[in-house]
Amino acid sequence: MDNRDELQRRRQAIRLWLKGTATQEILWRVQRSRAWLGKWRQRFQLKGWRALRSRSRRPRHQPGAYSRRIVRLIVQTRQRLARQRVGLIGPRAIRRELRQLSLGQRTPSLATIKRVLHAQGLTTPPREAAPAYCPAPQTTLNGTLHAIDWTCRYLEHGPKVYAFHTLNLRTRACSQTIASDKSSATLRAHVLNTWKTLGIPHFLQLDNDAVFNGGYKAPRIFGQFVRLCLYLGIELIFLPVAEPERNGDIEHLNHLWGHAFFDKRHFGSVAHVQRTSPEFVHWYLTQYVPPKLGDRTPQQAQRAEQRCRLTQCQIRQLPNPLPITAGRIHFLRKVSADGTITLFNESWPVNRRLAGKYVWATVTTHRRRLDIWYQRSGQHAWRLLKSVHYDISETVARLNPQFARP
Repeated sequence: MDNRDELQRRRQAIRLWLKGTATQEILWRVQRSRAWLGKWRQRFQLKGWRALRSRSRRPRHQPGAYSRRIVRLIVQTRQRLARQRVGLIGPRAIRRELRQLSLGQRTPSLATIKRVLHAQGLTTPPREAAPAYCPAPQTTLNGTLHAIDWTCRYLEHGPKVYAFHTLNLRTRACSQTIASDKSSATLRAHVLNTWKTLGIPHFLQLDNDAVFNGGYKAPRIFGQFVRLCLYLGIELIFLPVAEPERNGDIEHLNHLWGHAFFDKRHFGSVAHVQRTSPEFVHWYLTQYVPPKLGDRTPQQAQRAEQRCRLTQCQIRQLPNPLPITAGRIHFLRKVSADGTITLFNESWPVNRRLAGKYVWATVTTHRRRLDIWYQRSGQHAWRLLKSVHYDISETVARLNPQFARP
């Protein structure tokens, strides 16, 4: 943009030149060089007084800019993905589609796709997560870690359809069961089928739903699902109460199933969902690329996973009723204002000073002991706050050697 004084100097110089003033006189009055005077005199001769204003310095050629064709391809690809019955419409999905067009080095980057979508008004601002420290099981424990959860949707005429999901948090491979209820029998069928394909995990993180923990009718209840996991050597990790964001990976999978599959179709019955939902699982395993896997799909990542699969013979040999087996059950809990935490419908004192902080509690069944640990931050070591007796009213069975793992 022109400085006002500079523009006045240019006009003054041209007026003096038009009057026939000598060049030296003009340069002395405006205090500028001979080259400066020659430049503005030449521009004035071409386009008149308006030429005395500075020209835009914006580059006329942008070698890094993409053509209108590329912009049009990005927008059209997003529109086409939005019309598909299964799939996503984000920058990663668009770039994956554009790669198949053999654009070579002109395949736009994720940043470019995001800029184009933003310029076209096809994006929404991301939500900012509330900062809070809570020890993450995935970075605290060693071994295969799965997450489990369920979600539901209403069909047009009122009945619910339930989707159980289990997710390997390292490979992002998943297993799904569609059902008309979320009973213990449905949950049992889902996990047994999952452990036949994804393998038996060392740890399984989950929320505090009654179908998982055995209910809320009496304290210190070991439900059938808890007993099944203990029998197979799986250590459960119950996440903080009423904080679904702590199980964010499996919550994301639930949401993905909803908006990439269920919300894009019309279903008349639970059976209809059961017949077609395997399309979503196939798409997720073979085409979807989770951000944490780079350019790999869950199926590609799962191939390198060492798995101890549950066999049909082992399922037939499961005892009925299931005993309480030697093992560990973990709880991530937020200390309440009165300094207590709740485990299996029972309150335990911790410390009033830790109100609002998170602690890690572990019940070791064969030792009948409850240990409560606290970690100030990810850079601090764990500190044992207390170790107390945890009475179990029935005999604790030994772990079957075939399910014992390091």
